[in-house]
Parts: sequence; C-alpha cells; structure tokens
Amino acid sequence: MQFSDLGLAAELLRAVEEQGYTQPTPIQEQAIPPILLGRDVMAGAQTGTGKTAAFTLPLLQRLKGYANNSVSPARHPVRALVLAPTRELAAQVWEAICEYGKHIQLRSACVYGGVAIEPQMKDLRAGVEILVATPGRLLDLVHQRCANLSTVQILVLDEADRMLDMGFLPDIKRILALLPLQRQNLMFSATFPDDIRKLGDQVLHAPVRIQIAPRYTVAELVTHSAYKIDPLRKRELLAELIRTRDMRQVLVFTSTKISANRLARQLERDGFNCSALHSDKTQQERTATLAAFKEGKLQVLVATDVASRGLDIEQLPHVINYELPPNSEDYIHRIGRTGRAGVPGEAISLVEPEEQELLAGIERLLKKKIPIQQLPAEGSRPRESTRERRARAGSHPGPRAARHTPSQAGAAQRSPAQGAPHGGRPEDAVNGNGQPASGLSGGTGRSGDAGATSVPERRRKQVAALFLPPVPAKQD
Repeated sequence: MQFSDLGLAAELLRAVEEQGYTQPTPIQEQAIPPILLGRDVMAGAQTGTGKTAAFTLPLLQRLKGYANNSVSPARHPVRALVLAPTRELAAQVWEAICEYGKHIQLRSACVYGGVAIEPQMKDLRAGVEILVATPGRLLDLVHQRCANLSTVQILVLDEADRMLDMGFLPDIKRILALLPLQRQNLMFSATFPDDIRKLGDQVLHAPVRIQIAPRYTVAELVTHSAYKIDPLRKRELLAELIRTRDMRQVLVFTSTKISANRLARQLERDGFNCSALHSDKTQQERTATLAAFKEGKLQVLVATDVASRGLDIEQLPHVINYELPPNSEDYIHRIGRTGRAGVPGEAISLVEPEEQELLAGIERLLKKKIPIQQLPAEGSRPRESTRERRARAGSHPGPRAARHTPSQAGAAQRSPAQGAPHGGRPEDAVNGNGQPASGLSGGTGRSGDAGATSVPERRRKQVAALFLPPVPAKQD
C-alpha cells in the first residue's frame, strides 16, 4: 500500500513525500482510515513504528476545512488537543505536525513546563487550531484563562501509560471535564496495561482497537544481552565496552538523577565526551544536550527514564541499561530508542546481584531469556593511564590529573607553616596578598639546613613518590 491509497489530501501527500516516505507502516495503514472516518481509536504498537504520523496525518486532514489566514483569534479556536507525558515527546509531536501540515494554513502550538509561560500565553491568545501540551502546563494556562478547551473536537492521548506512571491521572481527569462530550478520542501507546484499558473504557466510545504487535513485544531488530557484574566493576565494564566495541553513539540509562550525574562525571574523567539528561536540567539544557547527541557531538548520553519515551534518534545503535528499571515495562521503552526505522540495534544490561529479580521480571515480560555474556577477565589487558585516555580523547587534564604535576611536587613537600591549610591541597595555599604561600620565605621552600629533613616532610616526600616518577638529579 502507498500513502496515496489512504485517502489523504494532496497537501499531506506532498509533505509526506518531502519527508522521504512512500509506504505507510502497519500502524499507519490500519489507524489512518478509521480516524479519517471520525471513529475513536485505541492503538498499540511497539516504539519506532510511526505512531506519531498515524494520528497527526488524519488529524490534519480532518481539520483542513478550518484552515484560514485570518488574524482574528476567534477564527482559530482550539479544535485538536494532543496530551503527551514529557516535554521531549510533546516537542516531537509538534515538530511532526509542523512538518506534515506545512502546506495547510492551520495554526499550532506546543506548551510544557520548565520554560517561561508568557510566550506560550501569547501564542494561545493569538489563536491556534492544534494544541500539543503536557497536562500540568495546560492546566496552568487554563487557570490563566489563556486556553479555552470548550471547542476541542479531537483529543489524542499519546503514551497514555507513561502519563499514568508519572501520576498525571488526576490532571487528565480535570482536563477531560473541560472538554465537550461530543468529540473524537484517540489513544496511542507502545503498551496498554490494565489501568490504561480501564481509562480507555471511560474515555473512548466504541473504539477501533488496533494492536500491531503482541503485547510487550519489542522490535525484532534489537539484540539483547546482559552481563552479571559486581557493582564495584560496573563502571569499569561500561567504559571497556564503549571503548573496545568502538561505540560512537550510545544511550546509557540510570534509574535516578543522582546516579546519572555521577556516572556522566566519571565517564568524562575516563576520557569520553559525555553529558547527563534528566528532569532537573532546564529545558534549554535538555534541548541542547539532545541536539548535540543527535548530531554526533556527544558520544555518550546518560539519561533517566525521561528519555525512554518519545526520544527519536535516527539509527541509534546502542542502548545500555547501567541500572535496570524498577518497572519491567520501562525496559521496553528504554530499548525502543534503538532498532528503529528498520535499522538494527543493540540493548545491553549490566546486572548487579541485587537486580537478578528485575532481570527475571523483564524476561517474563519478553517471554524469552536474555543471553548472559562472559565478563572480560579482570586485568586481561593493560589499563590506560588517565593521561593516555585524555590524549586519545583530545581533552585537557582536569583537576584530578593536575594534582600530580611535577611543579606541584615541591608544594607537596612544603611544611604547613608555609601556608598550606590543614587537610587542603598545598597548591591552594596563599598568603595575605593572594600570592602563593611558598613565596613567604623567598627561598626554595625548605627550612633550616638543606641536609636536614623533618619527619612530616619525609612523609610528604614518600607520599609524593607513590604518584611521581623519579626526578633525575641535577648535573653539575
């Protein structure tokens, strides 16, 4: 089947062709016709199968008759509302609407939290036919009297299961109470657990049910593997896998924001170009980080589950679960970032002894065993020094590398009386004028006779010798 066989308008077919698509995916082939007929739809399909286009294309066609270039806000009421659980997914849906609808004069806007609300208020007051929103920010705009939902004709719940997981059910119910009773309802998601099906029974009216793949099936192009690893060796194994497998673009998942930040810092010290992505980052930081990763400027992106839904990266080859998700269903969404659009992908999990039960739950969900790989022997290959890693990565020595430079060896041998604060690094000591404390004596930093060495000074020399190569003696 071709897109031209689905009954889409010429403007939409032109936009689809400009995006380089000619044949619809199975979810698009089955969902677009009933949506065009005005039917409610409850559709489930694995990630990376084109769910977004499956509802944006018929949505644009159904609203095409309302397109106009009037400057009056009254001519542009909200006629379609798309709810998404995260800022990234909302932005992705809005981008698809803009791409597919660029030849149709329909206004659209995307609103979400984490950014200033005033520009969003201005957009809505000017009038839009299609509104993409996260639930919390949408209710804020309703309370500000900037969003009127009484004219909505089409409601789309995208990734509804994730919205419930994130605690949005009360917000969704408040939003539903603001919508007209007579409307078309569409629910799209990768999975439909029982609580989502109950919500669907309350919202949808005689829906067309579509299930492209069996429940909880993941892309067949994704290969799964796992390493059973001691927690103390986990980061070392991760770095070795990235380096020896020559992974140029890898998405690493952790379960918490704290562990994401810590792991990103450690990988940077290991010489990898790396950054963290989680909900504590500002929207500008998240947008910039995602853009850098998509463009290949970042080798490793360490993320929490904020990136497990709706993050669309073309040909992402590797996903690594540094920490297994507490909810087995989230494993599917995580690895769904790879193996998309017909391109093979790889999903690797690093499993601690305490995570064995989580792994077993994932295997029960997938209805298959995940192969356990042999760990590389400890000490089987020489370790790279910090200087070698940084030289290979083209980065400059960081604070830890700079701690043992020869110029600071002398500072490590100076006595506390020369300005080094107790417990601090000697190189940080300064005198009252802000100059290095070693300049107080005007000499070499040694006190008394050159042949006499105090016990504390000898100990400092011994400690410095552990980290420094022998310094050749001066020649006369």
